[in-house]
Amino acid sequence: MTAQGTPPLLLDVRDLHTRYGRVEALGGVSVQVPQGHIVSVIGANGAGKTTLMNSIMGVLPSRGELLYAGESLRGVPLEARVARGISLVPERRDLFASMTVADNLQLGAYSRRREAWRLDLENVYARFPRLHERRTQLAGTLSGGEQQMLAIGRALMARPRLLLLDEPSLGLAPLIVRDILRIVQGLREGGVTVLLVEQNARASLAISDEAYVLETGQVKLHGPAAELARNEALGASYLGG
Repeated sequence: MTAQGTPPLLLDVRDLHTRYGRVEALGGVSVQVPQGHIVSVIGANGAGKTTLMNSIMGVLPSRGELLYAGESLRGVPLEARVARGISLVPERRDLFASMTVADNLQLGAYSRRREAWRLDLENVYARFPRLHERRTQLAGTLSGGEQQMLAIGRALMARPRLLLLDEPSLGLAPLIVRDILRIVQGLREGGVTVLLVEQNARASLAISDEAYVLETGQVKLHGPAAELARNEALGASYLGG
């Protein structure tokens, strides 16, 4: 905690610019993620949400300042960011469909010694009993909800301090969405800080501490999630109000 009693920043994104050729997808975005919080980024398709996640992860080149645990990520490659404790669950999940559930999970710990990750595997199975039941099943044969659980479980095998979740509810039935977001809440309770990108704005605000609204590559609104959920203009645009 800081002197004011607020948690320190785990991620501090300052004036981030990312381009696709001549098109600027992010135009000076600043986002702060306090340790132990869930912070949501909401916005319409094309607002720059996935670009933001990929820029933080180092998948896309960008300009600006990225500070993680007080240290700059400038020039740090993707693999080293994972080793430092940042994991991304991408929108497409990127599972190995022809490999088993167990093999996909083990790939999440590729940089660690076997004896170090076996306990983590047990913890993932304890958090996701369905994955344990289907551990010998090919990932491509799982349901959409089970694939999302596997994608999150694989990311947890790297022991992240910061988990970047890109559209975890995409394409899932409402009941499954509720289960997935409950899992996200459980991650925070287990000490994982979460940056959550979601089009399901109402559901993501309900579990978040803070939220940012992106429009055309810029932050248009920022504040406590509960406060934004009551914002009439935001409700008309994103919450069905």
